[in-house]
Amino acid sequence: MIEVGRTRERFDGVRSIAVLRGGGLGDLLFAVPAIEALAAAYPEARITLLGTPLHRALLAGRPSPVSDVEILPVAPGIRDAPARPEAEPSETVAEFLDRLRARRFDLAVQVHGGGRNSNPVLLGLGARHTIGTRTPDAADLERSISYLYYQHEVMRALEVVGLAGAEPVTLEPRIRTTGAERASARECVPDAPGGRIVLHPGATDPRRRWPATRFAEVTASLVATGARVAVIGDDTDAEAAQAIVSGVRDRGQDPDMVVDLTGRLPLGETAGLLAIADAVLANDSGPRHLAVAVGAPTVGVFWVGNALNAAPFGRERHRIHLSWTTRCPVCGVDVTQVGWTAERCEHDDSFVDEVDPAAVLADVLDLTARSLPPRDR
Repeated sequence: MIEVGRTRERFDGVRSIAVLRGGGLGDLLFAVPAIEALAAAYPEARITLLGTPLHRALLAGRPSPVSDVEILPVAPGIRDAPARPEAEPSETVAEFLDRLRARRFDLAVQVHGGGRNSNPVLLGLGARHTIGTRTPDAADLERSISYLYYQHEVMRALEVVGLAGAEPVTLEPRIRTTGAERASARECVPDAPGGRIVLHPGATDPRRRWPATRFAEVTASLVATGARVAVIGDDTDAEAAQAIVSGVRDRGQDPDMVVDLTGRLPLGETAGLLAIADAVLANDSGPRHLAVAVGAPTVGVFWVGNALNAAPFGRERHRIHLSWTTRCPVCGVDVTQVGWTAERCEHDDSFVDEVDPAAVLADVLDLTARSLPPRDR
């Protein structure tokens, strides 16, 4: 038996479960092992994810313990407003809760932060049982654990579902890709003698971004070995992708071996491309977490504080490079005091620019050369 924290007794008669987890792609993936634990503990229950349009898009049409996804309303601390509100109409919190209460959930699970904003929503579902995390200023639930910022997010979610008697069945999130997604990705990014490498130079928080010049240095060296490199991301990553292509050209390597896919690749094809990559190099970001989940070998650039919460567990398939920055490079404020209790300074300078490109390159080449067997995808 694997335990994370103290596993409590199971609830009786649980046939429907709601799991509240908003946020980005990585936030969902952190919760997947906990959802799998719930499915194993309550095999007759239907599990509904209270998430985002991105979560629904990722889970649609692929095997998952999640039966359906309900889109959370836009509200502070629950879900950020979309870039194009007209494309994603949102209910009010009251409308959302009025509609969801009719489903009469037996168990509602909160794995969405410290609960200051999310616990009232969870309680508003009217479920027979409630579990989750809470900070001292958050509404109490039937069973809860204290929210302490520095804890790996996968372990935090597993500790929460342990309150309902759900024991872990896996520790690493897994997402299965389809043959069609992988085939489409192969057409988009053909293989090359030096392998197929995928880069994601973006991150939601600019302080987690390794400079594009560092990515360009590594990319030029990879192209020199005969690798084909695909740069992925959304429209906000286009500038970094262009800088990487230019950097490869400036270093005397063939820029045509770099495929700029920023803003062009649908989510399913992104998952497929990550699944067939010989290695993925990325910042601490949603695509990097997705790469782990679909079975790709990864090299990640992390600020040490984020690594405590989000780094992959294994080291055969996954390597991490840490920046040990503890103070803002501009104002000198202690940046280790983060989470719900600490205010963030206004500076966006990178915390990870000190990570050595040569060390990163060595790990990418090592993973590529070892030809690790593909995990079941």
